[in-house]
Amino acid sequence: MSDNERPTDNEWRERLTREQYKILREKGTERAFSGEYDKFYEPGMYKCAGCGAELFGSDTKFDSGSGWPSFYAPADEAAVATDADNSYGMTRVEVMCAECDGHLGHVFPDGPNPTGDRFCINSAALAFEASDADD
Repeated sequence: MSDNERPTDNEWRERLTREQYKILREKGTERAFSGEYDKFYEPGMYKCAGCGAELFGSDTKFDSGSGWPSFYAPADEAAVATDADNSYGMTRVEVMCAECDGHLGHVFPDGPNPTGDRFCINSAALAFEASDADD
């Protein structure tokens, strides 16, 4: 999404729910164990709730016990961007949608094999698309 195609702040507010806006555009977070995808394990694709970009496949989702949906890898390395986050007196790595720059969550180096990564993602930043039974 080029800068010319990127929605204005008002357009984001119209497009997103209040919680989605807080998370995706203001780098907020939902309470642990409150998101609809924390204990959700249906087959399919998790997409950006802001722009629809494919982010994480259900085959990389695992129960980390953290209270947020966790994945060990994005659907494609180019689907997400990362940046240092030194807010709240902590050093973390922020994860954003590479297409619309929406804040998704954080990535930590304590995940399972094969990557060792735990992408800890806010449910409100995601939209789920189920796989067809024939897939």
